[in-house]
Amino acid sequence: MARVPLIGRLSPREYAALVFGFLFIAFEFVLRITVLFLPRPVIAWFTDHSRSLYHYFFGPPKPKSPTASLAERIRRARDFAELCAIFGYVPEEHVVLTKDGYLLNLHRLPTKKGHKRTRPGTSTGQPVVYLHHGLLMNSEIWVCLTDEARSLPFVLAEHGFDVWLGNNRGNKYSKKNIFHNSNSTKFWDYSIDEFAWHDIPDSIAYILDTTNEPSVSYVGFSQGTAQAFAALSIHPRLNQKVNVFIALAPAMNPERLSAPVVDGLMKSSPTLMYLFFGRKSILSSATMWQSILYPPIFSALIDASLTFLFAWRGANIPPSQKIAAYAHLYSFTSVKAVVHWFQIMRNATFQMYDDELISPVRTSNSSYRPARFPTKNIVTPIVLLWGDHDSLVDIDAMLAELPDHTVEKRLRGYEHLDILWGKDVHHDVIPEVIDALKAHCNNPDKILSNGIKSPPSSSN
Repeated sequence: MARVPLIGRLSPREYAALVFGFLFIAFEFVLRITVLFLPRPVIAWFTDHSRSLYHYFFGPPKPKSPTASLAERIRRARDFAELCAIFGYVPEEHVVLTKDGYLLNLHRLPTKKGHKRTRPGTSTGQPVVYLHHGLLMNSEIWVCLTDEARSLPFVLAEHGFDVWLGNNRGNKYSKKNIFHNSNSTKFWDYSIDEFAWHDIPDSIAYILDTTNEPSVSYVGFSQGTAQAFAALSIHPRLNQKVNVFIALAPAMNPERLSAPVVDGLMKSSPTLMYLFFGRKSILSSATMWQSILYPPIFSALIDASLTFLFAWRGANIPPSQKIAAYAHLYSFTSVKAVVHWFQIMRNATFQMYDDELISPVRTSNSSYRPARFPTKNIVTPIVLLWGDHDSLVDIDAMLAELPDHTVEKRLRGYEHLDILWGKDVHHDVIPEVIDALKAHCNNPDKILSNGIKSPPSSSN
């Protein structure tokens, strides 16, 4: 069939998805504005009636078990400090100024449970480990588990590590810039490039300056691994400051989304995201949906979205864990960062952001190609922990782009989020992380052998 210029660039299915997308965004925008002006009693009314609707279809509520009560406390916790307090930990807060003016909040767990330092903000003399979250997340995702034995930061603190947790620019804890207001378009003009050029190296430099240590161990999840792949590849000296890089659910060049319509539409034109969401933050209304929906309904909505987009079933994450963690799953990021991911997927290469909004036609002899991150140049030891049911990980393609010293560990039956919140991470994931840290960190003799006792496997 002949293609009409401009109109013929997309297939009928893609145009249908485009129209549906615009209608959904328009509906969501109107609903968000409406909710913004509603008084709290009206919002509470919606929450109560969504609860009643849920129990009408799925039966009356059952008496809460201790696990369910704990999950509710975690769900209601307002920030990182409240989450830590539930389990008896006292965190520190630090602020990093990046070279381009963003103020990033770092959280720190310098002591074991129940301890509080008399001189916060100083060196502990213990091995330092730095944890970084994934896309649309913040540092809370590491500490919102319903059992402290499955929470990596708590386990590391009990083993004697000085634990630091980072936050990307623009998220809940890092919405300040000394040059730009967070309501401006310029504030949100960043992609993975800026995470790699500034956020990661500047955060690590601050941590090393505070702890007086020569290097840190880096543990990343999902996009937190992509940021480290990128940062280590373009900052040769950073490799001397990171003694080991442990990548959980590593992300570098995902092949596709499981929803064919969305995948095809965004690959055909990644910058359609700008038409859908503008040029500031993306999905900023997620907290609105959370406030008006009964938690099990909100949890089911998140599950359905993850299944639609990524074919994840979440069978390894207990329902109570979903109730607790999904409330802390979302945080702000720029539309540009998501566009960057669609560009990577479209070109099947781990590349820097393509500033050409209308990309040239891709041909085998094209003279144009965005710069790639030179990941084969990474000197830091790399350990990959990946799930063989994770649709975002193509391990063979990833290994082909990484140096030969990369070590990989397959986690059978694991999906993406399972590596964070799965019911058996204390058996399958955390011991692997600790073994890698012991093999590479500074002063491994200071690591304590005793940690949090692991609970039996649970399915509640």
